[in-house]
Amino acid sequence: MGQVIEHDELDALLKSCGSSWNAGQAHGLLCSRLSLAGAQGASRWIAQVLAEANSGTEQRAECEEMLDALCASTWQQLVERMSEFDLLLADDEDPAAVRTVVMAQWCEGFLHGLVAEKHSEELKKRLAEEPLADIIKDMLEITRATVGEEADDDNLDNDFAELVEYLRVAVQLMYEELAEFRKLEVPGQPDGTEMLH
Repeated sequence: MGQVIEHDELDALLKSCGSSWNAGQAHGLLCSRLSLAGAQGASRWIAQVLAEANSGTEQRAECEEMLDALCASTWQQLVERMSEFDLLLADDEDPAAVRTVVMAQWCEGFLHGLVAEKHSEELKKRLAEEPLADIIKDMLEITRATVGEEADDDNLDNDFAELVEYLRVAVQLMYEELAEFRKLEVPGQPDGTEMLH
């Protein structure tokens, strides 16, 4: 499936080249951009994530390469409805508080991608209807998630796994629901996927 991108590795690289985005936010943004605008959204995504990053540095070039690989693999997973589609989140071995913060940041990035674009009346209407309206509301709740000091680790792990699975399925559903709003950038290729290879 190509290069495997790790959350912590990309997060460190984004920080090192001066980006104001972290890895979770960036991947959330990518998923909403792909859902809304296909190739057009993908082409603007890297520029947005690296808008404040240092230019002409080795870290910037490495970061662009990693973001490009993440974009290609994420899009392939969504276009081909692959069960391997996953969110770019903190490692399972990280403390629950860290994983919760990163999941909240992922949802922030996704929601930012939804609201930052100019929408047609038809798209606004679709986003306000079920099931998309419920997904958006749930993501908004997750952005406020915290972990209490007395929380049980086993319960937290189960709750976290359920939330991740919910988000994974929700993003795939949103991608499918918004298909009619995406422009085909390359004739004969679904969503212009070939542009990424």
